[in-house]
Amino acid sequence: MTENIDHFFLVREDMLTEAMQKTLEAKRLLENEPSTTIGDAVQKVGLSRSAFYKYRDAILPFHTMSQAKIITLSILLQDKSGALSKLLGVVAETQSNVLTINQTIPLQGRANVTLTVDTTMLSSDVKSLMQRIKEMKAVEKVELVGSGTGSANKDK
Repeated sequence: MTENIDHFFLVREDMLTEAMQKTLEAKRLLENEPSTTIGDAVQKVGLSRSAFYKYRDAILPFHTMSQAKIITLSILLQDKSGALSKLLGVVAETQSNVLTINQTIPLQGRANVTLTVDTTMLSSDVKSLMQRIKEMKAVEKVELVGSGTGSANKDK
């Protein structure tokens, strides 16, 4: 079984195809002019909508990639009604954005929850977020299992 793994490359802009460059230009228009529609943006830059949709999620300016701060937390959570909801509430209160949630089937009254969280807008620091999670009644253990940068995709 072959896993589909994303590979990322840093490429100079002048080496990108014309369609990729125009996609970046259209995305800049959309970001800087909120009233602009995708149709208007692609028309202004001379790009087809299909080419825009083909590349829009795959090509990002480097500064966008470096601004997103993504962490992965492993949490041992007691199997209690509402525990996951409360956990997500704590994360939301810190202005963080949950990207993925994976939960095992509860065994012996506990489930392992893995959260991948974009902390770009985090209102405190990661240690404070982890401490708040640790203080929850239903949480037995919290570990930071990964951190780094990822894509902050804010397309329309």
